[in-house]
Amino acid sequence: MSNTEVAPQEILCETEDDGAGVEILVPRQVPLGGPRAMDVKRTLPQRQRSLIGAWCFLDHYGPDRVGGSGGMQVPRHPHTGLQTVSWLFSGEIEHRDSAGFHAAVRPGEVNLMTAGRGISHSEFSTPETDVLHGAQLWVALPDRARHMEPTFEHYRPEPLTGPGWTLRVFLGSLAGATSPVTTHTPLLGAEILLEAGAALDLATDPSFEHGLLVDTGTLVVDGHPVGQDHLAYLPAGRTSVGLAAGDEPLRVLLIGGEPLGEKIVMWWNFVGRSHEEIVGYRAQWQAEIGAEDVPAAAGAGSADRRFGTFPAGEPAPLPAPPLPNARLRPRD
Repeated sequence: MSNTEVAPQEILCETEDDGAGVEILVPRQVPLGGPRAMDVKRTLPQRQRSLIGAWCFLDHYGPDRVGGSGGMQVPRHPHTGLQTVSWLFSGEIEHRDSAGFHAAVRPGEVNLMTAGRGISHSEFSTPETDVLHGAQLWVALPDRARHMEPTFEHYRPEPLTGPGWTLRVFLGSLAGATSPVTTHTPLLGAEILLEAGAALDLATDPSFEHGLLVDTGTLVVDGHPVGQDHLAYLPAGRTSVGLAAGDEPLRVLLIGGEPLGEKIVMWWNFVGRSHEEIVGYRAQWQAEIGAEDVPAAAGAGSADRRFGTFPAGEPAPLPAPPLPNARLRPRD
């Protein structure tokens, strides 16, 4: 998914170790753009917390009636230095990218795209989709992996079940289940369903910090209620986490990972390490999509194109928003 904010801020993301207990992060509404914009609820990054492990971005959307909003209509756009993780609760999204991968993602499946040195992709809800509901997350690649060649993986985890609960592990390992999807830092991603009034205790890696995003219902963790669409942050050092549902069925996404230990700079759809890198990525994207408007240049020099090429006939790519008038500086 693209970050379609018209004036995105550069954000310096770094590990924050404040030793606090449960911290509740409140979402903010962000429109995806267009005359019938579908809104998303963004809980990462925020001023008080920009990373959970290497997770650096979390958008939660729906349930959204596609007939009224137009659904997800995100034309080709670029990414660098990150992995995108798509997880759906309902609906279907078609993914296409410049590395040649073309796949749909459906409920209970994960699409993971590794941008590496640079990729461009599009995401459109399919005509058969009536209600679109899910989450889009980004993972920052560590310095050793951020210049790798782009790639893509698709996986459907088998559910684990127990008294009043169902668990699907789409990244990392939890409760005896392990995902084969490639990550470049220790990570965890799972969907957890609890019946009304049910509880579940999970053993966790004490080197991980964790986040719990509530999709439906009310979560109680360590005695703290966490409302719908909110994200509960749990610092590293825990060997277990206890979850309890209120009077309604509960669905949460559990994310986690070892603190990244690196400072990253995010602006629009780029993850880099400096002002100069971000400016360079933007300039190259603009140059590449500008060259596609010239018939003789289309496809020429594709080996030198950081963001690759798309088949003819696709919707026009998204141009990058203007850079701020001043030098991009870290946000505390």
